[in-house]
Amino acid sequence: MFAFLQPARKALRLLTLSLFALALAACEPVMMGGISGGGPSVDTSKPVPVALLVPRGGSDSDNLLATSLENAARLAMRDLTGVAIDLRVYATAGNAATASSVAAQAVNDGAKIIIGPLYAEAANAAGVAVAGAGVNVLAFSNNTTIAGGNVFVLGPTFQTTADRLVSYATRQGKSRIVVVSAQDVAGQLGRTAIQNAIANSGGTLAGAVDYPLSQQGVIDAVPRIKATMDSTGADAVFMTSSTASALPLLAQLLPEAGIQPTVTQYIGLTRWDIPSPTLSLPGLQGGWFAVPDPARSAAFRSKYEAAYGSAPHPVAGLGFDGIAAVGALVAKGRSNALTGAALTQGAGFQGASGIFRLRADGTNDRGLAIATIRNNQVVVIDAAPQSFGGAGF
Repeated sequence: MFAFLQPARKALRLLTLSLFALALAACEPVMMGGISGGGPSVDTSKPVPVALLVPRGGSDSDNLLATSLENAARLAMRDLTGVAIDLRVYATAGNAATASSVAAQAVNDGAKIIIGPLYAEAANAAGVAVAGAGVNVLAFSNNTTIAGGNVFVLGPTFQTTADRLVSYATRQGKSRIVVVSAQDVAGQLGRTAIQNAIANSGGTLAGAVDYPLSQQGVIDAVPRIKATMDSTGADAVFMTSSTASALPLLAQLLPEAGIQPTVTQYIGLTRWDIPSPTLSLPGLQGGWFAVPDPARSAAFRSKYEAAYGSAPHPVAGLGFDGIAAVGALVAKGRSNALTGAALTQGAGFQGASGIFRLRADGTNDRGLAIATIRNNQVVVIDAAPQSFGGAGF
């Protein structure tokens, strides 16, 4: 995928695809819309039936991911005190029709909430299938177009990342920002998120440049980016592209065009530390990107490896998060523990990679750290917040 974006230089040929972000937002579902406040009544004195929908029965990679998600969910259950969860696992095969069917079956079996499924189209289908029963769905997707009604997305969203980075940038005096994005769905969603973040932070949208997702498209965009930077006096360039797409080429061509990272602040909407060879790209040295809380992420990874003898899949933490949220709410002993109103309580939850909270519109906020690259190494320059309402929110 995107092989046409790989220039001939050896350093760039070392890069491999990062499938994490693509997997979660691969489909274009029907948006449910609306804001949920309801949900079933639960008896917290008994084990609470919870359905976990995983993509088992699909491809080999989906099967591995399914196991990792289930393992993480069971790991979270071990941390619960005074809470009993009756976890029931259902296989979706990564398929929307199957997800719809097993979601309905799970509710018929007594499930009070559904955690999963993974892919956006499947999550949307599951939400529709159980909406009439008033059961909420905590999907592993990060695709916000499916959020709303009884569907909440657990995956990290573009908006949360953009808000964190733009807020930090403006505090550092980098407030005149040019947005650079691809002309695809991810690029358009990312551009909108950054523009919203700029408007909310009091920064200035100095300009926006997009490009067709091809090598020539990126090459042709570089002079336009340079001209926009020069004419507006912008002090930052915010790129939506990932390491699996145009980012390596932009990191090479923009400095060659005279947009020096030592003068102009480079900012990225995606993780720049995956895969690790990205850290050696000269154009990204000193750039800013967001990462989950490193300490909590490391603790989760260590606990998972100790329990299962292997590293968790990058998405596995979302399985942990779903159970952590349910467990924290059930522990309060209230019959309305799994309603939309309860799920969106402002204090949020402690997850595998830091704090997170669900919003009434079905999206989420996550506590992220700001990182940079120095001497080909990741360095955290602004720690992840430990509670909502502090720095970064």
